Amino acid sequence: MSSAAKVSWAQLRVGILAVVALVILAVLIFLLTGNKNLFAKEVTIYTYLDDSAAVTEGSAVRLSGIAIGKIDRVALSGENRPNRRIKVDLVIEQDKLRQIPIDSQASIGAENLLGTKYINIKMGKEAQPMAAGGELRSLDTREFQDLVNAAYPSLQSLQQIIERINNIVATVENGKGSIGKLLVDDELYQRLVATVAEVQKITASIGDGKGTVGKLLYDESMYQDIRSTIKRVDATIADMQTDLNSGKGSVSKLLKDPALYDEVRSTVAELRKTIDEINKGQGTAGKLLKSDELHTNMNKLILNLDKTIDKVNSGQGTLGQLMVNPALYDSMNGTMKEVNLMMKDFRANPKKFLTIQLKLF
Repeated sequence: MSSAAKVSWAQLRVGILAVVALVILAVLIFLLTGNKNLFAKEVTIYTYLDDSAAVTEGSAVRLSGIAIGKIDRVALSGENRPNRRIKVDLVIEQDKLRQIPIDSQASIGAENLLGTKYINIKMGKEAQPMAAGGELRSLDTREFQDLVNAAYPSLQSLQQIIERINNIVATVENGKGSIGKLLVDDELYQRLVATVAEVQKITASIGDGKGTVGKLLYDESMYQDIRSTIKRVDATIADMQTDLNSGKGSVSKLLKDPALYDEVRSTVAELRKTIDEINKGQGTAGKLLKSDELHTNMNKLILNLDKTIDKVNSGQGTLGQLMVNPALYDSMNGTMKEVNLMMKDFRANPKKFLTIQLKLF
């Protein structure tokens, strides 16, 4: 074989190898990036929607969340009836078509709140499967954008909550507030340790039977005293119960004596009668509460008393002069002193004041 032929054959082999490599690369890319089986037979079914919600051609078709095909075409249907304005062509593997009951329903789904949308088929309960070229019913769902807009307030509230939590955590880390001081303040920590140590000492003292609580828990004599006291209380209660059953004692008479019951009943009746008389304005108390004339007289009396007190405070009259006039007070005080001196002199020498003189003319 000539050298020219050898070169041509080598170039042909390189070309064939490059073509094979490109085909293999294309198949690998298709297998890695697509959900379609190269050797699977496909069929087309249809569904109608009220709004496409930005569903695009090539998006996945899922049966209860499992990929079974893709969207081949999204276009206006030419109809103006509700839930039939958009026609969507669904290309599905033929062997998966037998698993879609005829009463299944299609709806728009999303990978996440803002993710890629797809058509999700909710499986029905009928035994008859869908046929190729058949129409799949769709759910009356809200526009996806409306759902996103409705979720914005919740997202904003969640963001505010997260900001508040961050502020609280920052405050705690800076040692502010009770929890922050408890975590970072060494003095507070030392106090807490000292308090725990004191509690441990008290617990140890109680465990050793020291102190009032310790003796109450571990002292046998105190236990016996408490037990004897309880026994005496039980005995007293038993005696009271015996007296009640036998009709003896003050408590039993109070509960079982009909005469005492009649007296209490008559007393209550008399009390009711007295209250009725008072309410009717009878008697002194009733007139005091109900009589307008007595009320008027009392008001006049109070007014006169107020006028008298005002006159006394202003120095009018004898009593007023006595209270506000210092000269009158001093005069009365001097008079009282002279009377006291005269009484002392009288007690010391009564004959001086009782001497009787007789004279003849």
